Order: sequence, then structure tokens, then C-alpha cells
Amino acid sequence: MTLQDRAQKTSRRGFIFGALAAGAVLSYALVLPSSAVADALNDMRASGAVGEAFDGFARARKKSAKDFVAEVNAQRRKIYVKRAKSQGVGVDQVGRVYAGQIAKKAPAGTWFLSESGDWTRKK
Repeated sequence: MTLQDRAQKTSRRGFIFGALAAGAVLSYALVLPSSAVADALNDMRASGAVGEAFDGFARARKKSAKDFVAEVNAQRRKIYVKRAKSQGVGVDQVGRVYAGQIAKKAPAGTWFLSESGDWTRKK
């Protein structure tokens, strides 16, 4: 691969992530379309029953939250798949972009799972 090819690939990747980030900001509300679901998620986060992960999906930290998290993640997956298809990128890439937006918007006290498997709490 030539230097020019690498530059074009890097530029395209930057454009894609920029477009994804812009789309994530504009459609963040779509990740949780119902205010009742958003309120429930925030309550579950505050209790520590639900955390957020590096991949843009929620994680059940308590067994009682497992079904709720499955529903939230099903909604998110639909959005991520749609965005991935429209941008020509992988669902995992889209999830990571959304993860950043979720982290910014999540209330203090929310637990976050890093890629290395460590949990930290937002201050």
C-alpha cells in the first residue's frame, strides 16, 4: 500500500467517524426513544444495576436488570445496524462512537466497563 493509499484510507476513516459522531449526536435520543425508558435506565444506572460499556451497549450488573438491558440493547442494535449500513462500516464501529456519546450524556454515578474489563464510576 502506498503512502497516498494510506492517507486516503485514513482520511476516509476520519470522515466516517466524523459522520458517525455527528449522526450520534443528532440521533442520540433514538437510542432511547421513550422518556419512560430513559428514566428507567437512569434509575437502573443510579442503583448500579446497569452499566454502560465501551461498545455502546448496556450491561446488567445485577441479575434483576438482565431483561431490561436486553430490551435496551435490542433498540440500540437496530439503530447501530441501520447507521452501519448507511455509512458502510461495521456495527462495532458505530457502537463505539455511540459509546462516547452515551458516556458524555450519562449521569454521574453511572458505571462504565472498559475494553480491558475494568468497571469505573463516572464522577
